[in-house]
Amino acid sequence: MTVKECYAQMGADYEEVLGRLGSEALVKRFALKFLNDKSFSELEQGLQDRDAENAFRGAHTLKGVCSNLAFKELYEVSAALTEKLRGREIAGSEDLFEQVKASYQKHVEAIQQLAQEA
Repeated sequence: MTVKECYAQMGADYEEVLGRLGSEALVKRFALKFLNDKSFSELEQGLQDRDAENAFRGAHTLKGVCSNLAFKELYEVSAALTEKLRGREIAGSEDLFEQVKASYQKHVEAIQQLAQEA
């Protein structure tokens, strides 16, 4: 799988990130680093602990990482969840979190395929 194919599988914007980072090698490097990013875990743990501050911080960080990597789909749902959590209120965030979780898993699976071929 090429980096471009990985981005297509995720529904991400390869051309945007390539323009930002300048080379496919850098895009691949940073996409692979996403597998070690802790923001989703922080979000999930914050929600489980009913810790709205940590949940917000995780969602906000995830949104930023996705923006930088042009992970459009995951960016959009994490941005919506960030806004829901901005008031530090967890109630009513469950459906948005499930959307984030599904998109996150899709992204991780695609990047793991890319990593296997690295």
